[in-house]
Amino acid sequence: MSHCHEEHGHHGHDHSEGAAHDHTDDITPALQNHIYKQVDFSAINTLNESESGAGANVVQKMWTERLEPEPELCSDADEQLLMHVPFTAQVRLHSILIRTSATDSAPQTLKVYLNRDDLDFSTASSLQPTQTLELAQTNDVQEVPVKRALFNTVRSLDLFFEDNWSQGEEDVTRVSYIGFKGEWMKLSREPVNFLYEAAANPSDHKMVSGVGTMLGSNIGAGGRDGQ
Repeated sequence: MSHCHEEHGHHGHDHSEGAAHDHTDDITPALQNHIYKQVDFSAINTLNESESGAGANVVQKMWTERLEPEPELCSDADEQLLMHVPFTAQVRLHSILIRTSATDSAPQTLKVYLNRDDLDFSTASSLQPTQTLELAQTNDVQEVPVKRALFNTVRSLDLFFEDNWSQGEEDVTRVSYIGFKGEWMKLSREPVNFLYEAAANPSDHKMVSGVGTMLGSNIGAGGRDGQ
């Protein structure tokens, strides 16, 4: 699959030369609302990738590496790719950032599914997506907005690249960068629930054991006062 990397090499090199100053200047505004640290890179799983871990590596590229030709995600048996991307926080997604190419191997249709952990190619092909996005055939980084009302409580995303621009003539789909923009908030409710259960369990235990009727009555009264 060395062929998989050759077509991007020239474009990526050209963009990085003579434009270094511009890249430095636009880092701050470009990174506003950029979700990077909240991606669980170790748990990303990509089906039909030609090289194991390539999907995760493409998402793990930093913004300053977005024009680098490698690593690159290439499909294997056919043009379809299915990527599962979990987050470590609850995300309100605004847009998806993606860089492909101006070739026929650029993905054309991207179907996005919210909070699924059971998708394969068969279910993704038959299941109604949360949103379908049409991608451009370009070497530039595309920022593709989503319908924000549909993506307010994102814990994971599944990205189904259903086809490419070759209309069935090119079996290899290529993606060189994927990123996300939005807002996020920590999942802080779990420790609260744990503390509540920890406080409740000793009381339940003493009521069940029935050790000392008087002691049990005192605990029960204290529990009512606490409520």
